[in-house]
Amino acid sequence: MDLKQLKAFETLAEFGSFSRAGAVLSVAQPVLSRQIKALEQELGIELFHRNGRGIVLTEAGRLLHSYASGVLDTVRRATTEVIALRSSPRGTIAIGMPPSVGSVLTVPLVQHFRSEFPLIAMRVVEGFSGHLLEWLITGKIDVAVLYNAPRTSNLRAEPLVQEEISLLGPVDDRMGLAAGPVPASRLAEIPMILPSRPHGLRIVLDALLGKAQIVPRIELEVNAMPSTLRLVESGMGYTLLSYGPARSLVEAGRLRSWSIVDPVLTRQLILATSSQRPTTTATRALALMVRQQIHDLVRRGLWASGARTTIP
Repeated sequence: MDLKQLKAFETLAEFGSFSRAGAVLSVAQPVLSRQIKALEQELGIELFHRNGRGIVLTEAGRLLHSYASGVLDTVRRATTEVIALRSSPRGTIAIGMPPSVGSVLTVPLVQHFRSEFPLIAMRVVEGFSGHLLEWLITGKIDVAVLYNAPRTSNLRAEPLVQEEISLLGPVDDRMGLAAGPVPASRLAEIPMILPSRPHGLRIVLDALLGKAQIVPRIELEVNAMPSTLRLVESGMGYTLLSYGPARSLVEAGRLRSWSIVDPVLTRQLILATSSQRPTTTATRALALMVRQQIHDLVRRGLWASGARTTIP
């Protein structure tokens, strides 16, 4: 029994005539007759009474019709909804990102995504890169934007941005730093407020500075970016962070910013999805929107100082 047989059976039951049903289905009457006969032979029972006035359903036919109508209705609805996805994606999607990324990306991403894909319910969560990776693997989120993701077989990872890490400090600058770039070696003297391990930024900094044999002077460990920026603004120390999250504070004259040289400190932002789960239309739509919005933010100079997009 297949959908073509069920459709033929339903149409014949509706019109009560082989000739009329054949015309509706655009099939010859003998072809339709053979389809119904094959269905009756498969079930081992007659589905129609044939008489001079036409045909009517038997008791078995009425029972089959009650099921066939439901099956065919379900197939029609499924077909309609799948076709609709081509022009109007729908579903539910969850994305995760670090707070430093969210402070720059979340508002334009949500605004544009909700405008373009109003039928997709969206959830945004923030967390450290290590937590985001775990949530992605376990299925708690569908898309992750994170730093320096490991190369593993259960991830699809796409580089988005190579960005510089800046030195941020209080306006009074009690260390008396020059206006130009600051050598990384001076981080051994400057009182730093940094996140603790396993924060993704701390792991990156430890690796970069360790390679240059520089041990930063860490006076305070804080794992919350807003609190870190408030402490820096109050004069408690300096921090290392991408320029984007602090841009408004720097432009408002509440913080100062310096680039780091010898070596330049950089980290890579990654767009990641799970290779263990099928990629839905909603996931593809969101991943595309992330790429578009980050490209636009970098182009407009609203991301990190010295950021270079790796998006084609």
